[in-house]
Amino acid sequence: MRTYKKVALAAIIGLGLLSTAASADADKGMRIYQKKLKSVCGFSGAVFAAKHTQDEWAEAKENGELGKVMTEACPAGADFFDSAKFKKKFSSHLYDFVHDFASDSGNIPSC
Repeated sequence: MRTYKKVALAAIIGLGLLSTAASADADKGMRIYQKKLKSVCGFSGAVFAAKHTQDEWAEAKENGELGKVMTEACPAGADFFDSAKFKKKFSSHLYDFVHDFASDSGNIPSC
């Protein structure tokens, strides 16, 4: 009985650690913007994120139009926003970044 409890506890802890590692991160989104988009767009991440309010960014994500809205904010980055890598790997992090630093958030990123 004791070993079952230990195995169950280890499984719960392991799943808990895996689920937090899979979540999106605004800091990672900021680094992605700095590395891949800042030179392409020609303006800082603060300007990019402030193109819309938090509600507008959230609505774009819910409607599946996040790439389209980001392309409108930075037309030079259209190839990046249309790529499969953006949709699969970067969109959640960039969303968290723009949502956290949107025009109505009161936050200013360091990039």
